[in-house]
Amino acid sequence: MKPCFLIKPLIKINYSNLRLTLQNQKTISLKITRTLALTLILSLLLLPAGSFAQRHGDVLNNPNYDQAPYHFGFVLAVNQMNFTVKTKPNLSNTFYSGTSISDLNGDSARLLSVDAKPSLGFTIGIVSNLRLGNNFDLRFIPSLSFGQRNLHYSISIDTNSRPTSINKDIQSTFIDLPLMVKYKGKRIGNVRPYLIAGVKYSIDLGTQKKKKDSEENIRVDLIRDDTYAELGAGFDFYNYWFKFGTEIKMSYGLSNILKKDKSIYTQGIDKLTSKIFQLTFTFE
Repeated sequence: MKPCFLIKPLIKINYSNLRLTLQNQKTISLKITRTLALTLILSLLLLPAGSFAQRHGDVLNNPNYDQAPYHFGFVLAVNQMNFTVKTKPNLSNTFYSGTSISDLNGDSARLLSVDAKPSLGFTIGIVSNLRLGNNFDLRFIPSLSFGQRNLHYSISIDTNSRPTSINKDIQSTFIDLPLMVKYKGKRIGNVRPYLIAGVKYSIDLGTQKKKKDSEENIRVDLIRDDTYAELGAGFDFYNYWFKFGTEIKMSYGLSNILKKDKSIYTQGIDKLTSKIFQLTFTFE
């Protein structure tokens, strides 16, 4: 009998440690994102000020910088990943039962609404810039992006008057391969505005994690590959040793990335596309 009394406490300790580990991972990820955001904001405030402070008698920093045929650098960015959700017609009039609602305590259910909620993440990447002319550059910026999106479901179970709210967290780790054309405006002192547009191919490594659904937790899965149209604008600040840039950019997914299954969480959605807002800081 003594071994039985010893085993139970050990099991409780293991589950407790597991919960603490998961909580610590989320806390660490949030701290990294906040620290990166703070660092980038400080860089945005300090580096441009330095470039203006160095203008004595209209002396230009790096006056021949844009004449180089190519140059390299890196990017740090804060992103906000989100979805555009298109639900099926007559959504709330469709009843689901059986395996479609295996994680709900009821015999039937109706999906009332589906909303997307964004979360903050971060991006790191490498800049490769090819000069095409006085005003145009071709840029290839392979990047690694981390983020999370959330789908919020409102579900009526067994004609209950009070709907049930369910959240599905979808974590993503993207390998981004964007090819962009950059139009550079006229340089004014040590500042030069620009517009940027192009396409991006992304691979979501988060979809490759082999996790099994359970009756208590039905996952929402996404298709691994997606193509985006991108459009943005920014400013380049020429410093003594390098060029610092700030940029805002929107990325719109062109494909339906929802993996259909028999659950209520995917059957009620007609189309699910990605959209990502990104605040980028470049060092070149």
